[in-house]
Amino acid sequence: MGVIQPIFAPSSVHEGRDDKHWYGEGLPRLLDLMGISPDAPPEIFTESIPFSLNDTTAGAENELQAVVVGQKADVDFPLTIEASNYYKNLVRRAAAGDTPRRMISDLQEFLDENPDNVWENSWVRFPRAVLNEYARRIFDSDLLADKQCPDGPARCDAGKFVFRNRGKRWLRVPISYLLRLSLADVIGASPEIHPALRTAGEQFSGHFLNDNTSPETVSFYPVRLTRRAHMGQGIARETLKRFFLSQLLTQYANRRFGLIENGQQALVYFAPHTHTRQKRLNDLISDSFYRELFMSPCLCGWDRGEDKHRYMGLCHKVLSRSQLNAVSKLREAGIITRNLVVMPALSNVSLGNNGTHISLGSRKLTRLMGDTGSGFGVADEKYLGDLTIKITEHFLPLFVGTYSAAPYRLDFWDFHPEKVLGFLPHELDFTHLRMIWRRWKKKARLKVFGQPVTPFGPQWMDRWISRLFGLRGDFVNDYRLLDYFVAVMSTIQSPALNGMTGNDEALKRDLADFGVFDTRMPMYLLYRMRAYGSMGFSGFEGRYYSQFEDLTGDMGAATTLQTLITALAFRYILSGEVSHSHIPDDPVAESERRQIFFGTAIGLPTFFVRRGTSDRFLEKVLRKVRRTRMSRRYPGYLRVSHREYRRALLELIREDGADLIEMMGLEDTLRDLEDRIAPDGNGSAARKLTRSILDQAGVSGPMQLSGDEFNRAAEKYYRDVLRKRQIRQALSLLETDFRNLDACAILRRDIYRDALEGITDHQSASEFLEQVREDVLAETSDEKILLRLIRLTLLSIYSDMKHNERDKYL
Repeated sequence: MGVIQPIFAPSSVHEGRDDKHWYGEGLPRLLDLMGISPDAPPEIFTESIPFSLNDTTAGAENELQAVVVGQKADVDFPLTIEASNYYKNLVRRAAAGDTPRRMISDLQEFLDENPDNVWENSWVRFPRAVLNEYARRIFDSDLLADKQCPDGPARCDAGKFVFRNRGKRWLRVPISYLLRLSLADVIGASPEIHPALRTAGEQFSGHFLNDNTSPETVSFYPVRLTRRAHMGQGIARETLKRFFLSQLLTQYANRRFGLIENGQQALVYFAPHTHTRQKRLNDLISDSFYRELFMSPCLCGWDRGEDKHRYMGLCHKVLSRSQLNAVSKLREAGIITRNLVVMPALSNVSLGNNGTHISLGSRKLTRLMGDTGSGFGVADEKYLGDLTIKITEHFLPLFVGTYSAAPYRLDFWDFHPEKVLGFLPHELDFTHLRMIWRRWKKKARLKVFGQPVTPFGPQWMDRWISRLFGLRGDFVNDYRLLDYFVAVMSTIQSPALNGMTGNDEALKRDLADFGVFDTRMPMYLLYRMRAYGSMGFSGFEGRYYSQFEDLTGDMGAATTLQTLITALAFRYILSGEVSHSHIPDDPVAESERRQIFFGTAIGLPTFFVRRGTSDRFLEKVLRKVRRTRMSRRYPGYLRVSHREYRRALLELIREDGADLIEMMGLEDTLRDLEDRIAPDGNGSAARKLTRSILDQAGVSGPMQLSGDEFNRAAEKYYRDVLRKRQIRQALSLLETDFRNLDACAILRRDIYRDALEGITDHQSASEFLEQVREDVLAETSDEKILLRLIRLTLLSIYSDMKHNERDKYL
């Protein structure tokens, strides 16, 4: 492996840590604590490092989009708006002339003109009497102010969830909580339910979170990633089954709770962007009313839900304030040069963006941290964790658009820097921010008679200029990564990743002083450490995934590559090749490597790196990049192709990680990656998603549509076509699993014979699935069929979980 040779002697110390100490005392000590011999044969050394063969577990958190389909008179969302004091006061003030009539007419138009009858993030309402006794107990328990005090008072806002309609008690709840109630109703539907199914249902119920704006689900169990189980395919299969269970629970609730009967159809699905109509509404209402409508009440997942609800409100306020503060930074950076700006709305919609977080845990690190006598402590975990993150960030451009994406169309009138650059002013140094903005304007061809031009402000004028000069805007591969605060930038005084304990808290205090962040919020990073003390395991969370087109193909391969790169980072560290001094902790060096990630999301062709960069690991990668040249515009900078940089990363992985690749059997994974980053990119998630959206719209290219047309077509594709495709994919997976359950029942193994008999009434599980498949896809199954299929799916997941626990190497 090619050792990085420091160009200058590390005479300076990074907060008390220098290379002499690291190589003389720190590294030998850590190797000894981990039971790794530096003199061991290469294959033994590699197998001993964290995240190597059979050492990794994975879990996923998936954020879903939720909508209710129905007429305005039947759906909770428009009914809630029109019944609100906000709306009534607005009407009265408009009538009195105290408020422009345009405000109320625009809001009324939003409510009246909805041709698809799709209401984003609406709640649902149904009679309380439809719940069985068990589900009612769950609901009553979730209304407690503190679930640890069953005899205590109810939440102060309990009245929001219960009302009287036609003389009966009705409930109104978010769809994220509807999933929990639906599962509770399944558990309580029959007193003869098999104990294993009851145990599984009760355990899994806590994994449907009533968090944030969107429904969230988290893995039912940590999945071991092994060569025998095809590495990341394990977590992809668990995610696909969990998604399918969410679909079944939604269909069951639609039937069982009378939602369809009362003009409502709830849907949940994967979609990366805040809905276009929700963005429009955000411009029409106050930030406080937006929070009232869209911030989840956090009924489940936390003992004190109201505290969590207030925290989510805090997050929304902080992110909204950060977006406003970004305007002043754009002025300081010289990007805004005139007084005419379009101020962002007082409320920010980025919490409605949806992605997937994939967490990896090391069994070795977790075991060491759990053993108080191991000598391996918090400071060691932090030192290794921060350095691993810094190394891994160099590789993250390999993931953008390749495994997940969020295609998005921007019109010319969207290109106000104070809006389109989002949170980038808080994530990049001014130099790299200016470079990205100039290259983005060039990519979008924002020029008139050879001179760069951006929108002026009044939209009628910008639309006229757009038509007159043919300024169409741009198309980006993953706009979610630009429209959300994905990574805070260090300050000069408080580096985020220098390996010192407490550095994150110091940085958050600095950022809070600047009005950018809040100390109560967790650190936002692209690759975030999962500390043993707070999570119960030691590992890392990848937070850069947007929309997967194919869960098994894309998500499985992405998790495998994430594991390989994490293991390679530990290989670099524990072999003595990389220490903190090789990757500086100042904001400029941090911004230098992250600009590549954001530029890839935009789809820029090139980026710029200062010649003689202080980042020695970046320099190592750049040595493998072909056809670099000195920039004519930026003296002292190298002009580097994004495509060539990604090719160089792949070459580096193949060279430096050859032993890991062979040990884990990942040759096909890298061949697949090579296809995804190839010039045509036909195998990439961005290309596949874009092609499918265009097919939905009936055009051949994204620039043939306006931004509104393309983005609405994307929403429809995610909601209808992709959702059905993923359901079909899950059914194919369950077909194999149900045959295995049938075989276990025939052989009288474990619980399966009794459990299956109680569900299918002597019919085989595979025969039952074949019988109901088309009705499930068409969403026409009755509640009895859905009840049986949900229980079979629970049994299949329970079987996977037990198999995962029993088999050491799967």
